[in-house]
Amino acid sequence: MTLDTEVMSLRQVPLFREVEPSRLKLLAFTSERVHFEAGQAFFARGEAADAAYLILEGSAAVSIDGPFGPVRLALLGPNALVGEMGILADQPRSATVIADTATTALRIDRDVFIELLAQFPQISIAVMRELAVRLEQTNQRLAERVGNA
Repeated sequence: MTLDTEVMSLRQVPLFREVEPSRLKLLAFTSERVHFEAGQAFFARGEAADAAYLILEGSAAVSIDGPFGPVRLALLGPNALVGEMGILADQPRSATVIADTATTALRIDRDVFIELLAQFPQISIAVMRELAVRLEQTNQRLAERVGNA
């Protein structure tokens, strides 16, 4: 895939729509396109948060270990960002992410991701909104499980 094709792909992601093409080209150049087969881990809970991943194609399951095995928290598809929480919190990974289907993602190094947020407040706001939505969805699922217990 050429750099220009990569930039066109990034322009389709709502998170990056406001970012000028020259910056997207730099992001594409400094990031790595990675492929995961179904069942292959992006990362595991407890690992260092060294990168965020932008899912371009496919899907990935986010889970944590529960008392009776893994508990799926979310299934993320194209244009979803994953792995940003550990970077923002400066903490190890809080969940395990495994490709649910064959998945292609853009691996954005931690320092590049932090710089992107610093340079583009609109991206920071979009990331915060996404995290707030995920937290609300997790809270709702937790409330439903507690109510059913």
